[in-house]
Parts: sequence; structure tokens; C-alpha cells
Amino acid sequence: MWMYLDGVNGAELFLLGRVLMKIGEEALPEPPGGEGRYAGSARLVLIVAGDIAAHPGSAVGEIAARTGLPQSQVSTAVARLKEAGSVQAVPDPADRRRVLVRPAPEASGRVAEVRATRIESALAAALGSDDPERLGEVTQALEVLARTLMPASPARS
Repeated sequence: MWMYLDGVNGAELFLLGRVLMKIGEEALPEPPGGEGRYAGSARLVLIVAGDIAAHPGSAVGEIAARTGLPQSQVSTAVARLKEAGSVQAVPDPADRRRVLVRPAPEASGRVAEVRATRIESALAAALGSDDPERLGEVTQALEVLARTLMPASPARS
């Protein structure tokens, strides 16, 4: 049985997604050395990391094609992920000029830190309230959405 959302249309859902991305970005811990040390946003790094997890052994150009990001931004994100110990870049055995990117065999300290990030303070700031009942209600709704809509991945385990 389908239940329809009253008053929520595609445009509003899209805009909600943008709001949720902003809250997520606010919740993420600052990278070592601070934000100013790196070009590109945490959003780009997470998009690239997610694509690498879903498609291990990809070249930067393939990642760029799938994500729609410019190759230069993908290269920057891959460099950040390599520095954090999150991915490995290895020569392509079929074409030694190309490099293939895959997740590191073990989660790095930075990956563990990002996965352990709590959202309560960023969510409270977005809501304009730290009321525990309201925070709990919204957090529970987000947990249902994540459990229902997100694909299973190592980041969720």
C-alpha cells in the first residue's frame, strides 16, 4: 500500500536533500590541518569516496564520468583520501600509465573519526533548538530514512 506525502513535491524533496547535506557537512570533523589546507569541500571527498567504495579499481576519469565532477576535483579528492589512508592508488596492469583507485584494506583513523561523528550539535543548530524531544524525533526520522533509502555499505556498518 502506497502512502503519499501531503504537501511535499519533488522540488521540496530536492531542497530538503540540500539542507540535509549542509547539516552533514557541519557535523563532519575538520580535516587535519584545517579546512583551508585543502582545495574542495568535504562533500566532493565524500562523493568520490562513495564512488570508489561502490566501484573499486576505477581510474580517476571513470570516477569523474560516474559522479559528474570535473576530473581535477576528483584528482584532488583522491589525493586527500590517499593522504588520509582511506584509498590506495595502484598502476593499472593493463595500462601502466593509468592509476586505479580502490579502498584501503583497513579503515584509516580519519575514516573511523568521520564514521563516529555525531550529528546532534549540527542538527540542533539547523533546528534552532536543542530540545531533546525534538532532536530525538528528527534523529529518529533520519535513521528511518537512512535505513530505508541508503544502500548497504561499509560506511553504515
